[in-house]
Amino acid sequence: MGINYNWVMKTNSSKKKRPSMKDVAQQAGVSRTTVSFVINKVPNANIPQETQDRVWAAVDELDYRPNALARGLRAQRTHAIGFVSDEVATTPYAGNMIQGAQDQAWIHDNIILLVNTGSNQEMKKTAVNMMLERQVDGIIYATMYHREVHPPAEINQVPAVLLDCFVADRSLPSVVPDEVAGGQQAAEYLLQKGHRRIGFISDAADVPARHGRLQGYKNALAANHISFVPEFVFHGTSNPNGGYDAAMALMKLPVPPTALFCYNDRMAMGAYDALRKLNLSIPDDVAIIGFDNQEIIAAYLYPPLTTMQLPHYEMGKWAVNTLLQLINNPDEKQFSPVQVMLPCPLVERESV
Repeated sequence: MGINYNWVMKTNSSKKKRPSMKDVAQQAGVSRTTVSFVINKVPNANIPQETQDRVWAAVDELDYRPNALARGLRAQRTHAIGFVSDEVATTPYAGNMIQGAQDQAWIHDNIILLVNTGSNQEMKKTAVNMMLERQVDGIIYATMYHREVHPPAEINQVPAVLLDCFVADRSLPSVVPDEVAGGQQAAEYLLQKGHRRIGFISDAADVPARHGRLQGYKNALAANHISFVPEFVFHGTSNPNGGYDAAMALMKLPVPPTALFCYNDRMAMGAYDALRKLNLSIPDDVAIIGFDNQEIIAAYLYPPLTTMQLPHYEMGKWAVNTLLQLINNPDEKQFSPVQVMLPCPLVERESV
């Protein structure tokens, strides 16, 4: 069957033409220069208010949309921020970082261009290059959990900020949770509730959160003149099975803990199951505190889990604010990049 080329040509020609600045100028009875000055809000242009009103009326009537990319290239700003992440976009609790970044970007009339790369280093390089090709003003490089990273070298072509991660030489600004302070506050909360035998269920992985939270736990014990008992620390896999095994092992000690500080809420969920199997009540027999505040877990355990909240939303806001500061004040790149640790607030529920 042959193609009806007359129909194709007619269909294509019937598409509505996108209005141009020239169309707006003709509709408002002014020059294109005047339209440009009004739309771009050029200061000291001395354009009468009545003329400005006519221009905006024409913009509305024609549904005119300026070419943001072309305008950005002329002004050397696109008001677009690249957001390159590993698995943040697919992780419910870490997604608050994106929300914080988007909310703060919106306040400052910027948009976020997001690429989720997984753990593929080559894809991360491709993502950064795609952002640069689209003339983003700067890049936020984010990870799902606090760790050291090795971003593609191309990221240094524009202002860049690290979110929930850091580089070994501290050559880029970064924001991470204050793991030590969070761990210390969690243990001190249990101590304030009268517990003196506190088990620490820890992740076995070699990550900053594990070392920081354990150090905070030790700091709290020392500050309260309580001896650190190595047998009260159990390292396991960072999931419910690991928490279950750890709680079982700790509660079978000759003199078991009366409280458990769990590395994260997933391990706490496993600890709940272990205590139930041992016919122990939470919090009457054993208190439990978690970390992360994964609400889909913490708020719906029974009893609801007391935990430390990772400041994902606040870190996202900080990243955008810091990046915009670098974009607007390029000379600041000459100074040592700031390295920030944000506090992890306590979320009190009913497990302690």
